[in-house]
Amino acid sequence: MDSATSERAAVPSTARPSLASTADNGLKIVIVGGFGVGKTTMVRSVSEIRPLNTEETMTRAGEGIDELADLDGLRRKTSTTVAFDFGRISLDARSVLYLFGAPGQERFWFLWDRLFSGTLGAVVLVDTRRLADSWYAIDRLEHHGTPFIVACNDFGGPVHTEEQIREALDISPDVPLVECDARDRSSSKYVLITLVEYLHGLSARRLAEATGAAAPETAVEAGS
Repeated sequence: MDSATSERAAVPSTARPSLASTADNGLKIVIVGGFGVGKTTMVRSVSEIRPLNTEETMTRAGEGIDELADLDGLRRKTSTTVAFDFGRISLDARSVLYLFGAPGQERFWFLWDRLFSGTLGAVVLVDTRRLADSWYAIDRLEHHGTPFIVACNDFGGPVHTEEQIREALDISPDVPLVECDARDRSSSKYVLITLVEYLHGLSARRLAEATGAAAPETAVEAGS
């Protein structure tokens, strides 16, 4: 009888590029946001490995606890993350991004502080139909001093200007704000590239302040 191991062994080595078993530089990124904004979807779309998901089926036991907005899509939501999602992206031969998607329901927020430990930066994923759901995520990131960018996931809702979104979320002008489709790999990669470039720019500015040198302009700043 064929085993799962033999089936995997039969897959040609060219089907998927091999991943290094170790990396010199492991960079931890957390994706946070309200319930149902697409955090699990983003990790799935961009991870080069089969992501680890801790999704469980939503039952009637959660009624009155996990509040569902009366919005198309959320009404059809049948599962939810109860711990975190995990994925990985190789930047080069020795550097990788480790992606952690945080659970969105309020009853799991106690896990966030642990997830933020050792985090290089974060993506706050928002649904512009429910901007208030992102306030807690931004508050906790600011409390921890964790740099972040904001990515507006496209749910086809009403169009808001950048100024309106920044005002609603009370974020400073230097925090990057981008639009994305969490289902699309290239769009999700763009979000992560924006975050990495933002973090690089912050690091360069801090170094410049310490040495008195001029900080280089990042691609995000150049395009703003």
